[in-house]
Amino acid sequence: MKRVTLFRNGRIDLEGKVIAVPCDLNEVLSAAAETLGIDAKKLYSTTGGLIENTAVIRDGDTLIVSEGEPFLESCSKLQSCERDRLKYRPTSSADWIRLNVGGQCFTTTRSTLTRHDPKSMLACMFATDENAIWGNSVDDTGAYLIDRSPRYFEPILNYLRHGELILDPAVNPQGVLEEARFFGLQSLAEQLEIIVEDSRADRDVVCLGRRDVVAALIRTTTHTELRFQGINFTGADLSKLDLSFINFKYSILQGANLMQANLSCCIFERADLRGAKLDGANLLGVRMLCASLEGASLKGCNFEDPAGSRANMEGVNMKAVQMEGSQMFGINLRVANLRNANLQNCDLRGSVLAGADLENCDLSGCDLHEANLRGANLKGVTFDLMVTPLHMSQTLSVSQ
Repeated sequence: MKRVTLFRNGRIDLEGKVIAVPCDLNEVLSAAAETLGIDAKKLYSTTGGLIENTAVIRDGDTLIVSEGEPFLESCSKLQSCERDRLKYRPTSSADWIRLNVGGQCFTTTRSTLTRHDPKSMLACMFATDENAIWGNSVDDTGAYLIDRSPRYFEPILNYLRHGELILDPAVNPQGVLEEARFFGLQSLAEQLEIIVEDSRADRDVVCLGRRDVVAALIRTTTHTELRFQGINFTGADLSKLDLSFINFKYSILQGANLMQANLSCCIFERADLRGAKLDGANLLGVRMLCASLEGASLKGCNFEDPAGSRANMEGVNMKAVQMEGSQMFGINLRVANLRNANLQNCDLRGSVLAGADLENCDLSGCDLHEANLRGANLKGVTFDLMVTPLHMSQTLSVSQ
């Protein structure tokens, strides 16, 4: 509410009186009459202008009260004093304001709250003194009460101070976004929406590493199934770990290092292992149905289980894989894609390669005893130095 200092017309030698300015001019005159003890009928500015509407009265103005007589020139001495006072008086937009936001007090200026986004809720609340009490109660100290989160309000207030959005690592940008929307700070909300979207995208591509896997292994008992279904392990170093019986279905292991790891009885169904390194890994009874291992390295891997369980890699994509010297006894590679794969010196006894695409595959030095190659595409395959000659029944319906 605005406050003014009152002087009687022609009696500036007397001490002035300060009153709060009501909304109606008649109420102002009544208050002036009661305060000065006169029959107040007219209000003048220090320059002699007749005031007929309280809208033209500013906070801190000096007014002359008349009982009906014209403005007396002796009061014009106040004009120069008033001019000097206004010269050094802060404007209303620079007035200090205290806010109690969710129990935490903030001190700022009116200009901070109003200059950045004039259409925001805060700007409308504190644009003028009349609006400063717009729907807001005050606490015992006179601070305006705002029922919002102080944790998320602080970065908003700092943004209004210097125009830069700065978020502490511990502050959730989603919470600040909701507050910015509540206060109608559109420009700030647009920046926060980008940050929130980026953070969501970052969470979507977060990759687990060796430490995460080891921690999970330590927490999991030997009788509990450990599942990493759909988890992103891109580029992770999981070499030499015992990962047996873990479910990696739909997981992303592009470029992962699984060299010499124990992957016995693991499930890699439809997993993405493109470019992964599995050299020397133990793959007894592994299930890799429809997995993608294009460009992966599986040199010296062991798929042969003395207990009799056989690896199932039906429909797997193994284009251009490197599998030299791997033990693949009884492996199921039905309808697998092995184009341009290097299987030199592999043990493929009793393996199922029916319907597999072996075009330009290098099978030199392999042992294919009792292997099933019916319907396989053997175009451009290299069979040099084979341990066991192929029987015609093994290549029945071979694609040319």
